[in-house]
Amino acid sequence: MTLVDPIGTTTGTGATSGTRAAEAVAETGETAAGQAVAAEPVALAVARSAAASGALARARRTIERRTGLTWSGLALVVVMVLCWLLGRVVGGRPLYLISYGLLAVLIFSFVAGRRPLALEGERSAARPRLSEGETVEMTVVLHAGRRLSTFILEERMPAALGDTVRVPVPVAEAGAPVAFTYPLTARRRGSYELGPLVVRWGDPFGLTRREAVLADTVELLVHPGVEMAEDRPLTRMFEDPPVRPPISRPWPQGLEFYGMRRYSPGDDIRRIVWRAYARTGQLLVREAEQGITDRVTVLLDQDAANHTSGNPSASFEAGVKAAASVGVRHLRDGFSITLEGSQAPLLAPLRSSSARVEYLDALARVERVRNAPLHEAIQRTAARVARNQHLVLITPRLDPKAAAALDLLLQRGLSVLVVALLYGEESFDSLARASALGASVVEVRPRVPLSIAFRHQVGAGMMR
Repeated sequence: MTLVDPIGTTTGTGATSGTRAAEAVAETGETAAGQAVAAEPVALAVARSAAASGALARARRTIERRTGLTWSGLALVVVMVLCWLLGRVVGGRPLYLISYGLLAVLIFSFVAGRRPLALEGERSAARPRLSEGETVEMTVVLHAGRRLSTFILEERMPAALGDTVRVPVPVAEAGAPVAFTYPLTARRRGSYELGPLVVRWGDPFGLTRREAVLADTVELLVHPGVEMAEDRPLTRMFEDPPVRPPISRPWPQGLEFYGMRRYSPGDDIRRIVWRAYARTGQLLVREAEQGITDRVTVLLDQDAANHTSGNPSASFEAGVKAAASVGVRHLRDGFSITLEGSQAPLLAPLRSSSARVEYLDALARVERVRNAPLHEAIQRTAARVARNQHLVLITPRLDPKAAAALDLLLQRGLSVLVVALLYGEESFDSLARASALGASVVEVRPRVPLSIAFRHQVGAGMMR
């Protein structure tokens, strides 16, 4: 059993037609504006109604869990008390009998509903990690020790994974397993608790309700989406001299010819070796001998004051996605990746493509923080990184203090790539500051794929 919860005619001269058309456009604009204004209170009313319904449902579940009585049972208690009080005031014996009879019905309901269910349930082995937007099928299998009827199976889930699944089971025979499936959609990245899986039952009158846990909660990590991101600090260190000079700027393209490799999207077409293409039929690009480094540090701005409001925050989720894309690309290339946050380091240095899961796990758990200025994070990172590292700074706002701290890193000779999240008015000022400092800048805009954004780096006196 599967569960799957303008033709107008113009008359007169051209001027008259144009005037009438302008009047029509104005009337249409006024009508659209009026409809938009009228739609705002309706949207607010719908949102408030949904919030009130959710609060009422939560209060109802809390009362049922603590008292064991349904709304019908609570109504019965109120009627019973009213009959008893009215009988005491009026002195009517029939009212006393009614109240005592209701009390007897309530006691019988409690006794009938207290019998535990001989039922065992197991949830299919859920994958502990999912990708953002992925949908999987979950299966629940029930084993009854005796014939059972009329109970409800409930799988509690956070809103980001879907609605709570409630399955009414009419009959479960002994020795005949009953299986149910339901979809689980990872709507957005994060760390969530799936479950518990509970069974709910009550008395024949529907006055009381009990529940038992069949399967405990499990942690489910939803990894951020990963796109193709081109960020190429070369893997070879300075070889002649063997040690990098104490004060120097990095050479992103190297100094001397080292070899060739296959062309990949984002590579500068000026580096294509056309003679090799004529001989082999494959696009090959030059690789330089002296590169920057094979160690990369990704600094993600977590300060809530810099990001857009809302839950989830559009700019913060875009930053997490950019950090995931850059990190996964460098891990696949064999680089060493360190993940830094605004308050503290998020992850120790990792290397090799097998560390991709651990890296994405850390980004699945990362959240915004308060009172974590970006300039302090840059200063802390400057004390931890060496001169021969490549720094990727992901932020929507680069204030003057953060720009001054970043300038010190550039003067030390670090290679710096600023991923500017253009999700606000101040983001464009940050873009100008980063470019003026001489750092390479990538513009990440809403609804623009990262594979396109990372192909166009500006700043540092170059554009590619």
